[in-house]
Amino acid sequence: MRKGFLVDQNYIYCIIFSNSKVIRENILKIKERVNSLCRDRAVDPSGITIVAVSKNRSVNEIKEVVGAGILDIGENRLQEAKVKLKELKNYNIRWHMVGHLQTNKVKDAVEIFDLIQSVDILRLAEKIDKYAQKINKIQEILIEVKTSPEPTKFGIEPENVLEFIKDLTDFKNIKVRGLMTIAPYFDDPEKTRPYFKMLREIKEAVEKEIQIPFKLDILSMGMTDDFEVAIQEGSNMLRLGRAIFEAR
Repeated sequence: MRKGFLVDQNYIYCIIFSNSKVIRENILKIKERVNSLCRDRAVDPSGITIVAVSKNRSVNEIKEVVGAGILDIGENRLQEAKVKLKELKNYNIRWHMVGHLQTNKVKDAVEIFDLIQSVDILRLAEKIDKYAQKINKIQEILIEVKTSPEPTKFGIEPENVLEFIKDLTDFKNIKVRGLMTIAPYFDDPEKTRPYFKMLREIKEAVEKEIQIPFKLDILSMGMTDDFEVAIQEGSNMLRLGRAIFEAR
């Protein structure tokens, strides 16, 4: 039994070490690609935020990500985030809610997340504002826009974004930082371009149309399979999971 235990421990150690190397190498490659794309557009690469989406990833894997210089961590599930936050409370992490947020989970979400990226209905915004006021917090949010016709996607319809933002200006404990979208999946990433372009144009139209007491300075668009196209269309926040955590 003792010998078997040692073998198991060594096996686990090899897996952890191997994945640590994968994560570091992946992040280095991503940063090199981001830098190259920014040079092509004459954009400062320091203005691009990489959010490591850590759904189903271990605390040790997140520590490797932070050690490689990525301090923005995205979670899809509230319960999973609560467990990880407790174990990583001494790390300087900025936590993002990137999944769909139900109104009955708002209390915990406001307590945990620095940025909630998936606000798409007024009732949800009202609850966020109400609870943020209770704990004396200004909750930063992004508005999720449904640029894709897919029925499985969440988000506010593009033609309703302007009025939605006007409504949000009444809330004192919400700070709208920008817009977010998820493009459909295509084998050819180039086909995602119209969806990212649409979000950028919505942002530009809103800024021209109304006087708002905040700056829409974040365009969160681009994931593992399409982040390069997203950068070309103006994204300054990427949400990357497999590109960081898995061998490619």
